[in-house]
Amino acid sequence: MAEPFHCDFSGRLFMGHLGNHMLNAADFHSTDRGFGMKYLMTIKRSWVLSRLAIEMNEMPEQYTKFNIETWVENAMRYFTQRNFAVVGEEGKVYGYGRSVWAMIDTDSRQPCDILSIKDGAINEWIEADKECPIDKGGRVKMSDKAEFVRTIDTHYNDVDINGHINSVKYIEHVLDLWNLDWYREHRIQRFEIAYVAEAHEGDKLSFYMEEEEQSTFNIRIVRTDGTECCRSKVKFV
Repeated sequence: MAEPFHCDFSGRLFMGHLGNHMLNAADFHSTDRGFGMKYLMTIKRSWVLSRLAIEMNEMPEQYTKFNIETWVENAMRYFTQRNFAVVGEEGKVYGYGRSVWAMIDTDSRQPCDILSIKDGAINEWIEADKECPIDKGGRVKMSDKAEFVRTIDTHYNDVDINGHINSVKYIEHVLDLWNLDWYREHRIQRFEIAYVAEAHEGDKLSFYMEEEEQSTFNIRIVRTDGTECCRSKVKFV
C-alpha cells in the first residue's frame, strides 16, 4: 500500500519508496527460488544493483494498494536482467522497471560467476518472453560543461547491508536537486541510474548536472577522492 508517510506533498508515492519496493520484490523472488541474499551471505556472495530504470504513467496515490511483479529476463555469467511491473487493483498498470544486477564476493568485492550458484539455478526462472515495454536505456552521456550543483555529506542512514551507500539513497539525493516549486509543475516520467563505484559513510558526494533536452537532465555523482560513483538521467513531464 502507498502509505501516507511514504508519499510526497502531492499525496503520491515517493520514487525512492517505489525503488525500495522493487528491490524487496527482487529479494523475495530470488530467495524463494534459492538464489537470494539470505543464501548468498552463507557463501560470502551478494547481489549488487548495477542499473535501474523506472518509467511511470503515474505514481500510486496514498492508501492505494498495488502489486510489484518481478521476473528474470535473462542471465549471463556476470550480469542478470530483472524486470518489474507496478500493477494496481483491477489490473491498472502504473509503470515498469528494468534492472541489471551483478554478484560479488563480499571479501574481495570482485564480480562472481552467477551461473556457478547451485549449478545455474537462476536459468530455471528466466522468462524471456514476458513483455517489459520500456526502453532498457543506455549510457548516460555527460560533457565537460556539466554544472556543479552541490556537495553533501553521508551518514549512518545512507549505508546498507553491504556496507556502502544504499542504492535508493542515491535516487533520493538526485531527486533533491529540484525544489518543491519544480515538482508542483512537473512529475517524473522516467528515472535511470547506473552505479559505477561504491561510496562509504563519511564520503562527500558531489553532484554535477546538465540539461540534455527540455526537462531531461543528466547527473554525475563523484565521491571524495574524485571517483565517479554513478550517473543518472531524469525525464520530467
